[in-house]
Amino acid sequence: MAEYLIVTGLSGAGRSSASATLEDLGWFVIDNLPPALLGKISELTSQSSSELDRFCFVAGRGGAESMSELAPAVAALRSTGARVRVLFLDASDDVLVRRFEGTRRRHPVEGEGVLDAIRSERALLQAIRDDADIVIDTSELNVHELRDRLVEAFSGSEAEGGMQTAVVSFGFKHGIPLDVDLVFDCRFLPNPHWVEPLRELTGLDAEVREYVLSSPEAEGFLGRLDDLLAFLLPAYAREGKSYLSIAIGCTGGRHRSVAIAEELARRIGGHGFTPTVHHRDIGR
Repeated sequence: MAEYLIVTGLSGAGRSSASATLEDLGWFVIDNLPPALLGKISELTSQSSSELDRFCFVAGRGGAESMSELAPAVAALRSTGARVRVLFLDASDDVLVRRFEGTRRRHPVEGEGVLDAIRSERALLQAIRDDADIVIDTSELNVHELRDRLVEAFSGSEAEGGMQTAVVSFGFKHGIPLDVDLVFDCRFLPNPHWVEPLRELTGLDAEVREYVLSSPEAEGFLGRLDDLLAFLLPAYAREGKSYLSIAIGCTGGRHRSVAIAEELARRIGGHGFTPTVHHRDIGR
């Protein structure tokens, strides 16, 4: 059965980079597709005798009318029973303004200025964002980091891997990730930052890992979180969710959240899922 991936999102958030990466991963990419043609193209691909079975449609580059048609078009495609996922690329307003000012490109949506156009486009795409399977916030990602995220999510097919899971560690002082499903705070755990020999290490080092995980608080937290995920993971999978992202935060994102994220990923593996792990702020 053919698999369809709809790539959309805010202008300047990385659709062109995503398109190139997905093509490298073996997806047949059709760029700048008008939403009105989504159903017709999917009919043609489903009837084709070609060995191609993964199709990526990059949509949402048009004006306001085209953007407003995208969510209904995707809903209609899903109603056929086809395997459909939606990837939405997002970024903060200030980052998008800087990107447009840096390239001197004209924003595709009319507005009194770049910021007004971005906000208008965000409103037009809100419905499809709400319905997206995966949202990636590219505000803090360079092109190489975006490629890594896409490889993690789309190098295999949904049918082969079931629900994909990801665990990300972060520091609250750098902001909560905007593209995750579940967020857990581990700032109540003893902080290695205040232990001089551990301060310059990270949660990937054995000494920090042992310090964090050996505390009674960490043992209780992980045990309860493990029980919760043992219930949630199969429930999400039965509901048809294709991608689940879990964020673990501490103050700076270098010690406690990293150690907990690594251990949590190991436990998720025991529930029959194979998570990817990303430490967003470990280098800060």
